[in-house]
Amino acid sequence: MTVNERIETLRKLMKEHSIDVCYIPNEDDHLSEEYTADYFKCKSYISGFSGEAGCTIVTKDFAGLWTDGRYFTQAEGELKGTCVTLMRMGQEGVPTALQFLIDNTPEGGTLGYDGRVVAASVTRYLTNALKAKNAKVVSSLDLAGEVWGKERPAMPQGKLFVLEKKYTGETAAERIERVREAMKAKKADALVLTALEDPCWLFNIRGNDIACTPVSYAFALVTLRKVSYYTDKAKLSEKVSAHLKENGVTVRPYASLAKDIEKLHGKRIWASLSALNTELYAAIADDNTVINEPSPIAMYRACKNKAEIRNIRNAHVKDGVAMVKFIKWVKENVAEDTMTELSAQDYLYARRAEQKDYIEPSFPTISAYQANGAMMHYSASEESYSRVRPRGFLLVDSGGTYKDGTTDITRTIALDTPTDEEKKLYTLVLKGHIDLAMAKFLYGTTGNNLDILARGPLWKIDIDYQCGTGHGVGHVLSVHEGPHGIRWGMGTPARPAVKLEPGMVVTDEPGVYLPHKLGIRIENELLV
Repeated sequence: MTVNERIETLRKLMKEHSIDVCYIPNEDDHLSEEYTADYFKCKSYISGFSGEAGCTIVTKDFAGLWTDGRYFTQAEGELKGTCVTLMRMGQEGVPTALQFLIDNTPEGGTLGYDGRVVAASVTRYLTNALKAKNAKVVSSLDLAGEVWGKERPAMPQGKLFVLEKKYTGETAAERIERVREAMKAKKADALVLTALEDPCWLFNIRGNDIACTPVSYAFALVTLRKVSYYTDKAKLSEKVSAHLKENGVTVRPYASLAKDIEKLHGKRIWASLSALNTELYAAIADDNTVINEPSPIAMYRACKNKAEIRNIRNAHVKDGVAMVKFIKWVKENVAEDTMTELSAQDYLYARRAEQKDYIEPSFPTISAYQANGAMMHYSASEESYSRVRPRGFLLVDSGGTYKDGTTDITRTIALDTPTDEEKKLYTLVLKGHIDLAMAKFLYGTTGNNLDILARGPLWKIDIDYQCGTGHGVGHVLSVHEGPHGIRWGMGTPARPAVKLEPGMVVTDEPGVYLPHKLGIRIENELLV
C-alpha cells in the first residue's frame, strides 16, 4: 500500500471503533524516544517518514507528521506526494502534538492510541484535558498495527551477553545493592525498571535487539528481597543464565510484568510516570503509593566510574586510529572521482571493525556529501546516494560500540580548497565547538546554561541549527542517553535542565545546515 492508502485504511478502522483522532508516537513499549525495534515503527509505516523522532496524527480529514529541526529537510522529501502535512516542531504557529490532540478531539469525541507506547503521564494529562470537552481517551487500540498486519516485523530475539567487571568496574551484585540502598532512602518497596538501558546496566549484560544499540527488550522489577528480569528465555545462553542466577536474578516471561505488578498491594512503588507506559500503569492497584520520580539508575549510568572512564578513553584511542585512516583515505582517493557516500561509509565501517573488542556501529553512519549534509540525520542507501566529488564538503557523523566504550564523532572534510563562504561558516562552527570544549564552570551549571557558548558565534550572523548542541552518551549502551544534555532554552517538566556532574559524558556538536546546499558539523565527546 502507498502512504495515502495506509491512511485511508486507518481512517476506516477509526470509523469502525468510533475514534475521531488517532495518535501514533515514535516510542516503543519502553518509551524509547529514538532508536526502536522495527516492530514499533508504526509512525514511520503510516506516514512514510523514516526519521527516528516525532509522531503521526490522523483525523478524518487531516494527517500530520510532527518532527524536530534535525529532520525538516529529510521529511520534506519523504512526505512529498503524500497527504501528510509536515508539522515543524518548535516553529512559530505550529502547535505541539499534544495540544493538537486536545484541540482537534471534538466535543464528546474519542482520542485513540496504543497505550503500550504512550507514557502514563501523557495519558493522565490528555484524559484530564479532554474532560472539559466531555471527550475521552481509548488507550487499548493499536490501529496502525492492524493496518500493517502480517507484514509487520516480529519482535526481535537477539542474544544476550555478559559485560565483564573489567569493563564495568562493578559486579551486578554490587549494582543491585546500590539500587536497594537508594530504594531504602526513598522508603520504596519496589522499583520498576522500564528503560531498555537500565536492566542492562544493573545486571552487566548487553543485548542485540536494536541495530547499533546493544540493549535487549526486557523489564526488571526490584524489591528489597527479590529481583525479577522480564525477557524471552530464548535470548539467554548458558553463560548468561548462570550469571543472572549467581547474582540472585529470577528470569520471568517478557509479558508477565503487568501481572506481577497487579499482585502488589499496599506498597510504595517507585516508577516515573513519564517512563512507565499506560498499560503498566493501569496494572498498579489503587492501594499502592507511586513514587513518581526517575529511576536512580539514570544518574548511575550517566556518571561513569573510574573503570568506565578509563575504558571509554581507550575506546576513543582505537576509534581515533580508525578515523585517521579514514580521513587519509578520503583525501588520497577523492580525486579519482570514483568515491560515493556508500563506499566512504563502508571503508570507515571496515576500519572500525579492525579494532580490538569492536562490537558494532553505535548508530548508522551519516555519510553526506555537500547538500545532503544539510539533512542532519541523512542516510545514504543503495537506492539513493551521491557520488563524492573532489570539491565541497563530506560530512561524516559516525561512532563505534566497543566492549570498553561508545564513541560518537563528526568530521566535515574539505575535499578541495573551500570557498570564502565555506571557510567562514566552518570557522564559526569550530569557534563554538572550541568555546564549549574549553568551558570552566561552577558546580550546579546545566547544559542549558552552557549552550550559548557553542551557538553564540552562529547567532551573531543570524544562523541557528534548530537542535540541541549535545547529548549524553552511554557506556556500551545507547549513544543518545540522558538525563543530561546541552541544549537551548529553559528546562521543561518533560525535559528538565540537569546539573552536570563529574563523570558525565556529553557531546559537543554545533553545526550549520543550509537546505539543499551544504552541512557542516564538528563533534567530539566531552568528559565532565
